[in-house]
Amino acid sequence: MSYPDPAVYNTLPKLLKYNAEHHPTEVALREKDFGIWHETTWADYHAKVRSIALSFRDLGIGKGDVVCLIGDNDARWVACELAAQAVGAMTLGIYRDGLDEEVAYLADYAGAKLAYAEDQEQVDKFLHLGDRLPKLEHIVYADTRGMRKRDDPRLRELASLMARGEDIHAHDPAAYDALVEQIDPEDVAILCTTSGTTSNPKLAMLSHGRFVRHIHSYLKTDPKDQTDEYVSVLPLPWIMEQVYTFGFGLVARMTVNFPESEETSFADLREIGPTFLLLAPRVLEQIAADMRARMMDASSLNQWIFEKGLETAIKSVENGKRSGLADVMVMSALRDRLGLSNVRSAATGGAAMGPDTFKLFLAMGVPLKQLYGQTETLGAYTLQVGEDLDVDTVGVPFEGCEVKIEAPDPDGVGEILTRHPNMFLGYYQNEKATAEEVRDGWMHTGDAGFFDSKGRLTVIDRVKDIAQTTAGVKFSPQYIENKLKFSPYIGEAVILGAGRDYLTAIICVRFSIVSKWAEKNRIGFTSYTGLSAEPRVYELIRSEVERVNTSLPANQRIKRFLLLYKELDADDGELTRTLKVRRGVISDRYGQLVDALYSDVATAHLDTEVMFEDGRKSLVQADMVIMAVDGAPAADLRKAS
Repeated sequence: MSYPDPAVYNTLPKLLKYNAEHHPTEVALREKDFGIWHETTWADYHAKVRSIALSFRDLGIGKGDVVCLIGDNDARWVACELAAQAVGAMTLGIYRDGLDEEVAYLADYAGAKLAYAEDQEQVDKFLHLGDRLPKLEHIVYADTRGMRKRDDPRLRELASLMARGEDIHAHDPAAYDALVEQIDPEDVAILCTTSGTTSNPKLAMLSHGRFVRHIHSYLKTDPKDQTDEYVSVLPLPWIMEQVYTFGFGLVARMTVNFPESEETSFADLREIGPTFLLLAPRVLEQIAADMRARMMDASSLNQWIFEKGLETAIKSVENGKRSGLADVMVMSALRDRLGLSNVRSAATGGAAMGPDTFKLFLAMGVPLKQLYGQTETLGAYTLQVGEDLDVDTVGVPFEGCEVKIEAPDPDGVGEILTRHPNMFLGYYQNEKATAEEVRDGWMHTGDAGFFDSKGRLTVIDRVKDIAQTTAGVKFSPQYIENKLKFSPYIGEAVILGAGRDYLTAIICVRFSIVSKWAEKNRIGFTSYTGLSAEPRVYELIRSEVERVNTSLPANQRIKRFLLLYKELDADDGELTRTLKVRRGVISDRYGQLVDALYSDVATAHLDTEVMFEDGRKSLVQADMVIMAVDGAPAADLRKAS
């Protein structure tokens, strides 16, 4: 498969220009608006980026400046990002659901000079910050609804900027090409936020040339071309969405499709019928749970067909085969219902995934592969290959990528270190962190893992999260949590036990599923808090915990648990914006609950602070029942709740 020469087309704007010149009428982007799919050709894509870039230059944006972007995944975001890079600026994506404080931290730390804020909601975040962003000179918005009464002098409408850029191009047709040619491939193109599981996210500096070269390495392992259709549903600030939307889109000319909204994303996905798919483990877990929830409303016959078909398909996958009978019974219809019938390649990464969920999608006929990487390594650098059932590993390294295990124990487990020629340039304005993370050219990932007999990498957990009980029993909280989350009724779980005599768990029910279960069983409730305190819900979750316990060694089984009164939330700092658990925050905020789980009390009391979406904070007091998983509750549930 032939791609543009990375030695020549070594920046993202150069690749866009190449595609516009050589494939002008091919569809590059497709976006749904008011129920209609709108197509953008490479020629149109290039023209939009050119007009925005010339207007950005006219506003004084140039090399070394930072342009931050916040909003939904859409064609306007990608055009503004490429336009900023075309004038030599660095781009910084901010998660659309970020609160004012998060936006303030990132935009101020980076020293953003211009912000692209999609609509009134996002614009207001910058306006509310007032003089806390002294370097911010321009706020560009695309959606004019609700903007009529905003009169801040920094505001710029995107449509007006594009018209201005077109005028500039008409008077100086060579201006944009000159800008693109001036970009050095080692110039920083992207400031990409790290996950920030332990503190505020750092900003990894990714250069044009390294980004492009790494995409070529990736495509040698997982080829794509202009016949591939991709639906962009994960946040654009995440490194892997940058890799696929910009990297695969520009190098392999894969068509990138943008859903109308988050709520319609899966219906839109079914309309497109993508050939390539990237979904985070949590999204796949939610799909699996929703699928089982819908079956609750099916007839007894259909439920029986579903369960038998699923059981047959999974057994076949475990034996390295595909079941034609299961496909006819249920799997073919499931793939079609989910919009996955045309998928030729599917990937998941960003967090560990439970083997049961993985087997489910393989049984469904989705060619799912796990990948592994970090923001600092420009995304993935390992990927599963071959047709063998492989639910435990993340595959083998890409060509030119080195991976080793530092200080392995007798079982071969140690910290994963990696290096390749196209890693990040370092952390923006943080040389100390760069020196700590990269030593002698090796990136210290902080993850624990080992290589199996076939040379495939297995990632266990964060090194600092691998725990040990007082009896010396080592365990991976993440591994047990993933087994719990395969249950359609469990949305999140945090396993405790480090330095303790036994394991316990704080569990969040999956409200969408458990509420449906409660309705079918005529259990009254008014809120998540009320539902999670319901005695029969506790019994339901206990049965799920006991099921998981049977698959674990006796010394790693959960002895006690409680159901948290709320869902873990990124707005409260309990999850990262990529939905990874911040264990340090959990330990600090819910210390009272942890102490109660390891005492003789029947209920746990909590006083804590929560943050609302508008930034307001409030003190919350709650009592939660503690249940033992030995066949008997720790207290009379009905009385305690």
